Amino acid sequence: MSRHDPTPSQTVGPYLSLGLPWPDGADVVPDGTPGAVTVGGTVHDGNGAPVVDALVETWQADPDGRFDHPDDPRGARRPAVAGFRGFGRVPTGDDGRWSLRTVLPGALTVPGEDGVSEAPHLDVSVFARGLLDRVVTRIYFPCFAEANATDPLLAVVPAERRDTLVAVAEGADRYRFDIRLQGEGETVFLQI
Repeated sequence: MSRHDPTPSQTVGPYLSLGLPWPDGADVVPDGTPGAVTVGGTVHDGNGAPVVDALVETWQADPDGRFDHPDDPRGARRPAVAGFRGFGRVPTGDDGRWSLRTVLPGALTVPGEDGVSEAPHLDVSVFARGLLDRVVTRIYFPCFAEANATDPLLAVVPAERRDTLVAVAEGADRYRFDIRLQGEGETVFLQI
């Protein structure tokens, strides 16, 4: 093998600690942001053991349901919350736990879909050892139960599995969302 030949593919695990650190930290909003909430949980493998070397990424709209991004079909707009960046990246700790500070997102109106709205949610990607590619899911919030009931994605998820997409409130400003990669109670992952 010459020095410039491509290397064989491998799982994402060995790359995580070397190539994906996020210098801005895990938080989507600065400390002291009014209305900030903490979202976090534990990443579990198929045996229920904590995954200590996973990476959790989130992407979300601001509280008005808008993105400060050129791909937003309604046009990019500055966030409604000062310091909001819409993106978070956090590695799991030695106990498999992850946590980030953000604000609750707003509902999304899908352009060209006759006013169809998606319930407020966070888009989530999980990278971990043993995965050949990231897995993608969403975090919905129990405080938006009415919007969740009409969300088009939740509507196609079997009723007995929907709870794997809804965070658990642990006080007024804290939500727990455990991610189970396989096995009993496996989180619903999306094919994208």
